[in-house]
Amino acid sequence: MTAGTRESTVSRTPPHDTVRTGHGHAACHHGEILQGVFLDERRRPCHGLVTLPMTGPGTHAAFVRRPGAPPDEVTVAPAGRTKARRAAVLTVRECAARRREEPCGGELRLSGDVPVGLGMGSSSSDVIATVRAVADSYGLRLPPGTIARLAVEAEGACDPLMLDRRPLLFAQREGRVLEVMGAALPPAVVVGCTLGGGAPVDTLSLPGRAHHERDLAAYERLRRMLRRAVADADPELLGRVATDSARLNQRTHPQEEFARLTAIAGHAGATGVQIAHSGNVAGILFAPAAPGLDRRLRRCLHALAADGIPFTRTFTTFPSRRPHRLPPRGVPAWTSTSPKRSADRT
Repeated sequence: MTAGTRESTVSRTPPHDTVRTGHGHAACHHGEILQGVFLDERRRPCHGLVTLPMTGPGTHAAFVRRPGAPPDEVTVAPAGRTKARRAAVLTVRECAARRREEPCGGELRLSGDVPVGLGMGSSSSDVIATVRAVADSYGLRLPPGTIARLAVEAEGACDPLMLDRRPLLFAQREGRVLEVMGAALPPAVVVGCTLGGGAPVDTLSLPGRAHHERDLAAYERLRRMLRRAVADADPELLGRVATDSARLNQRTHPQEEFARLTAIAGHAGATGVQIAHSGNVAGILFAPAAPGLDRRLRRCLHALAADGIPFTRTFTTFPSRRPHRLPPRGVPAWTSTSPKRSADRT
């Protein structure tokens, strides 16, 4: 982790009961603003991403330990959440060692409303909620760096949902922060939608791609642009970064609607588009201070409906109490959400 995200001492929440039920929660995100390959602090190429935070959907986990049961004997409901189950087993061993106890099995139950396969971090949300629930069952609160390590071990890569809402360039395969870009993303209003008919994407089936020197130069340029966008709170530059990153990703995960989405953004006076790099969730970004914002948003909603691109929600990158008007007739009602601080501060 960087100096800006150093771990604090593990906090303990007494009293500690041997059969205590632990609870944990994790949010999701709305895909990536930027994802590619970047230089780390040792000048080595490293895969990294900057996610677009949002509130709303999330995962809740409840874990009941069964003292005396073999440590690998963990059941999970719903069935099939193998990454969450592996996270539970790993976290039991971690927490039992911290408590100087014998690890044991248990029962994990997951609930929530994160869409699966859209690139919103559903598996990371499951895993992180699980890690928190198991730790809570031991009366522990693990620091974000430990949660990231366990999450990567459980699923091979993870999103930075265990950290706060600052824009972070995060090495998803290593579970560490490459750079804290600044205090907050530039202000933006996001009109969310789904591409590909909203069909889920199997991330394991996506082709890998060897990055060349020209790729590294392109992503480092976008990294510098995003750093400047954050420093200047510039929504126009944020939109350019997101659009260019999505365009580069077309080589790995092509979206049939990419040209139509960028055309809608241009017609509506948006700053750019944002597309999940391993899913079908997308967003059209608007500067909140742009003249005639409501008119631009309505034009965008009309165009999405006309093109058959399903609208999902609107939200902002900043806390907002501004009431939004209803969309035009024939367009689904939309909600506004704004990021809140995570329970884990760094």
